[in-house]
Amino acid sequence: MTATPNFDEATALIVVDMQNDFADPSGGLAVPGGEEVVDVVNDAIAAARTAGARVVYTQDWHPESTPHFAKDGGDWPVHCVAGTWGAEFHPRLVVDDAPVVRKGVDGGDGYSGFSVRDPVSGEESATELGRLLAQAGVRRVVVVGLAGDVCVKATALDAAELGYEVTVPLAATRMVELSPGDGRTAVAELTDAGVEVIEG
Repeated sequence: MTATPNFDEATALIVVDMQNDFADPSGGLAVPGGEEVVDVVNDAIAAARTAGARVVYTQDWHPESTPHFAKDGGDWPVHCVAGTWGAEFHPRLVVDDAPVVRKGVDGGDGYSGFSVRDPVSGEESATELGRLLAQAGVRRVVVVGLAGDVCVKATALDAAELGYEVTVPLAATRMVELSPGDGRTAVAELTDAGVEVIEG
């Protein structure tokens, strides 16, 4: 298999959180090797566009204080605060007029592109991503971006649960590994859920 999957008009490419705080080495939650992914993701965007596939971007867009952040009782350093440099897409990322689904806007845990979760109550609510894909008649999704063991994984697992055929090319993501081994665990979870994981 190749690192760039096949696309067609019934496929959507979901570009997950290719933002400065994740992709730039000086970002607030820099993913090791995250900047290396930008060109690979751009290649996938070009391939999707050529084939007539849909492209959708997700974007973390947090308030300054949220239980999602370690300073407020959560797990993560401050990242992707709305309107800041860290929340902007990486400058090399090809961004056109495709839809952008923002997550974590109200302080929730925005791991999956399809849903957000209140970090206190655990209550989940849907984003607009599912509606956008349904309106476009999408049957298959390819999930790329950052980070592979967090938001890419969560988005791919939700997509599989919603009945989409799902592909995750590992060349188009990197793992943050909050705990050692998270990357291997994520790949196993994806495979167990029926997600096609493309090595290389």
